[in-house]
Amino acid sequence: MIKKTTLLILLLSISSILFSQHPPQNYVPETDTLVLEKIKEWQGLKFGLLMHWGPYSQWGVVESWSICPEDEGWCGRKSDEYYEYVKEYENLKTTFNPIGFNPEKWAKAAKNAGMRYVVFTTKHHDGFCMFDSKYTDYKINDKGCPFHTAKNSNIAKEIFDAFRDEGLWTGAYFSKPDWHCEDYWWPNFPPKDRNVNYDPIVYPEKWENYVQFTQNQILELMTDYGKMDILWLDGGWVANYSDDDINEFYTEKINSMNSGFMKRTIVRQDIRMDEIVEKARKKQAGLIVVDRAVPGKNQNYLTPENRVPPNMLPYPWESCIIAGGSWSWVPNAKYKSPRETIHLLCDIVCKGGNLLLNIAPGPDGKWDDQAFVLLDEVGKWMDINNEAIYNTTTLFPYKNGNICLTRKDTGEMFVIYLLLDENDILPEKVFLSNYCPTKGSKIEMLGKRGNLQWEKSGKGFEVEVPEKYRMNSPCKYAFVLKITDHL
Repeated sequence: MIKKTTLLILLLSISSILFSQHPPQNYVPETDTLVLEKIKEWQGLKFGLLMHWGPYSQWGVVESWSICPEDEGWCGRKSDEYYEYVKEYENLKTTFNPIGFNPEKWAKAAKNAGMRYVVFTTKHHDGFCMFDSKYTDYKINDKGCPFHTAKNSNIAKEIFDAFRDEGLWTGAYFSKPDWHCEDYWWPNFPPKDRNVNYDPIVYPEKWENYVQFTQNQILELMTDYGKMDILWLDGGWVANYSDDDINEFYTEKINSMNSGFMKRTIVRQDIRMDEIVEKARKKQAGLIVVDRAVPGKNQNYLTPENRVPPNMLPYPWESCIIAGGSWSWVPNAKYKSPRETIHLLCDIVCKGGNLLLNIAPGPDGKWDDQAFVLLDEVGKWMDINNEAIYNTTTLFPYKNGNICLTRKDTGEMFVIYLLLDENDILPEKVFLSNYCPTKGSKIEMLGKRGNLQWEKSGKGFEVEVPEKYRMNSPCKYAFVLKITDHL
């Protein structure tokens, strides 16, 4: 085993390089002891489920964004008349009746796939609540929505209860902007972009109404929906920007006006996040808070969206990735293959992150069949190899070509060999050029009994894979070598 002092020096050197690529001011470490313990435990979960769902699924459009008056192709509207379109969009509430809703089936599928936590969209930017908020009638169980007569009409509660029953952590996605609320998009003015459509400084009472509305809804979720592990806040433009932030933005806007890169403004929108977090943690001790894309102490972990960072990151992080189609349900969605998903998970985990995989329920309250097939295949792989995933940390050099490395705090190390294509089989030898176990270490393949022969090769090592293993692989898509160092 590498000497502890040598390993520490190596890790500190690597961290200094990484911090130069990801400045430390982008992540402010938590100081609450309970939260720190919770974050560490969360980092060991590694694999979670994200679900975007709302009335918009009836149209199969990008969630919420088509009512935002920004000139972006990916959130275009089906109508040229904006206000008529918004009216039709909001009327989707009157036809939303997902009678196929069965959260217990989803929870079992997620658990069997090896997922350890769920994050559900209780409210997206359009303001439609998938929970029984007493502060609005724009919600799933209002009498104006046909689903309100169902026994399980409080969808968020049903989901959280079902997933907790299967042993998963629960997280509430909540949008800080609310485009339906008249204290955010005030009918006195037309909305111009995603921001509040009036100046909170000029109309402080109006803005205070919105602050109270937002805080009250968050506290509902923290009070009435059982044990909550994560508060996952979206809409990073709702933040308490400084004068420097705003001035810098306007400079960038002027400089890029002709290129068209900047199409919206930055508005100081202080909903008093410190106050929200304090109140929420009085209800849910140790609560992890993710104030997405807002640097500061209320962003307990970072969330790169639909991408995997090229390097190990020196702070808690999670890639939220679409499993198929879009964040919200779209017809005829093409899902990632099991191989692609497993490789994605391994790539993220070896760099110290978690994978939050998004599956979108349809307007009937059901997942696509492909989603169940995908999770079933991932689960078969995880049944054999999860030891290399859960509760692991990074091991330099993290990833080398199609080989990922992870380790346990107890000392075991794992070499995850990603098969290059669907027809690829295990090689006769696995070679790693820049890491070598100590003499006398044992190497075995997860899913098989017995130790493998290995030898030092230069600065690395080489493992022989017997033909009986290659012809009768323990799993598809990737296999794992476990190294137990000789102490």
